Amino acid sequence: MSTKEAGLDEVNEVTLVGRLSQPAEEQVLPSGSELWKFRVIVGRPPSAASRVTVDALDCVVWTKRPARAVAGWRTGDLVEVKGSLRRRFFSPAGGGRVSRCEVEVA
Repeated sequence: MSTKEAGLDEVNEVTLVGRLSQPAEEQVLPSGSELWKFRVIVGRPPSAASRVTVDALDCVVWTKRPARAVAGWRTGDLVEVKGSLRRRFFSPAGGGRVSRCEVEVA
């Protein structure tokens, strides 16, 4: 049964509230596109199944308005970001094609 047949809408929405691991970094891609990258550290609830206590989640900003905001963030700042989970493919220096999942911040 498809989501439409079940009366469900597909949704890709992410909200993160956590601490900034280091200042956001601006990057200019070979295409000339500019983006800002940063990582948000979010605590996990305690679990007997895992000793991992936090998740480090990569985030990216492609548009100017949120880029102006993240440019002023500092290490340790408590931040809230909203966006969508994306899988991005790229070719790093040294060859090969890789992918990364990240939150595309709106």
